[in-house]
Amino acid sequence: MPSGFSGGDTAFVLISAALVMLMTPGLAFFYGGMVRVKSALNMLAMSFIALGIVTVLWVLFGFSIAFGPDSFHGLIGDFSMVGMRHIGMNQLSGTIPVFAFSMFQLMFAVITPALISGAIADRAKFSAWAVFIAFWVTVVYFPVAHWVFYTDNGKGGWLVDHVGALDFAGGTAVHLNAGIAGLALALVLGKRVGFKKDPMRPHSLPLVMLGSGLLWFGWFGFNAGSALAANGLAGLAFTNTQVATASAMIGWLIFERIKHGAFTTLGAASGAVAGLVGITPACAYISPLGAIALGLICGVLCAWAISLKYKLGFDDSLDVVGVHAVGGAVGALLIGLLATGGGGSAAKGLFYGGGFAQLGKQAIGVGAVGVYSFVLAWIIGMVIQKTMGFRVSEEVEIAGIDQAEHAESAYDFSAVGAALSKAFSSSAPAAPTAKKTAADSPAETKVDA
Repeated sequence: MPSGFSGGDTAFVLISAALVMLMTPGLAFFYGGMVRVKSALNMLAMSFIALGIVTVLWVLFGFSIAFGPDSFHGLIGDFSMVGMRHIGMNQLSGTIPVFAFSMFQLMFAVITPALISGAIADRAKFSAWAVFIAFWVTVVYFPVAHWVFYTDNGKGGWLVDHVGALDFAGGTAVHLNAGIAGLALALVLGKRVGFKKDPMRPHSLPLVMLGSGLLWFGWFGFNAGSALAANGLAGLAFTNTQVATASAMIGWLIFERIKHGAFTTLGAASGAVAGLVGITPACAYISPLGAIALGLICGVLCAWAISLKYKLGFDDSLDVVGVHAVGGAVGALLIGLLATGGGGSAAKGLFYGGGFAQLGKQAIGVGAVGVYSFVLAWIIGMVIQKTMGFRVSEEVEIAGIDQAEHAESAYDFSAVGAALSKAFSSSAPAAPTAKKTAADSPAETKVDA
């Protein structure tokens, strides 16, 4: 390997990439448990398909658009790395091979569109969703990743190198981006049948808890891995990730107890995810005490924000807007208040003597990514809706999208029914004599019940 290569840093980034990859199946479980049983399999598939589509597009042109040398005023990378044909095995990005860096960033690209799927659960055609992923990552995620993540001594992405907006691991590029796109698609597809009328409770809270646990675990790779080295900055990001997630969960549960009178497992899982989202952009710029404050604020604000869909009348099925859009925006903005100047950037927030300058830069980043993502997601969604159709029929939605879109069910209830029928038969009294009618038979009555 050439001079400057670090085996320790490379191992750390590769392991972090694997952890981030695990987040997508974790998200599938998290979302899959939150929907009704008739949509569980479809929800899992909507996350998993992102692993296939985005990976192929990343190799073909996504990595080049996101991290190729800037070609137009910080808006987009050039196409010098299309197909990854001109990347050498021993070519470095910092202290790690370019291939290791590319695979780490790929996992960010994979999970971002998967996050959107929760906003349109129960009602989207799988084929239309696959087409949306391909177009959205191409025209939205890849360029936005260039804006936010690509640095080149002042000649990189326009938000990071020209504006000076900070986003260490993707609060704007990933979470705000996905949350706002989810809002646009929810508006394009419209409300689910029975919205505000029928109970739409999670079918498996254990799956939700499992998914949130996998997300929490993988998020250490997401945030600490963004240091791209096994160093003190990674340690700070790791610490703040744990602290903010814990405090957000507590904040959400306190809000839930005051407002609804109970501490729910769904609230604990959602609060943890809200904290993970909020700390993502800020994890390398604030102190652990700041992480406690950020987590509490995100937990409470996201818990409150999810109620807005009922007041404003849009159907965000699994609260993608309330958790990811709001959490990502709040976390990014709080950098402007809580940045210490002693972590991954010398920039200081308002509370550390930096004035309002950094807060203004963060607001520009949040506004630019939010508006761009909403407009492009709405346009792509409308084009798909008008051409191939994005939403399933009302009959399919009511009957269950799993059978219609995948010809499968998440659970096999036929064996349960057969076992119950056998149990009833074995416990029934002897067959009635000819003098009794079928209606008089207690066995028949019991089976009907």
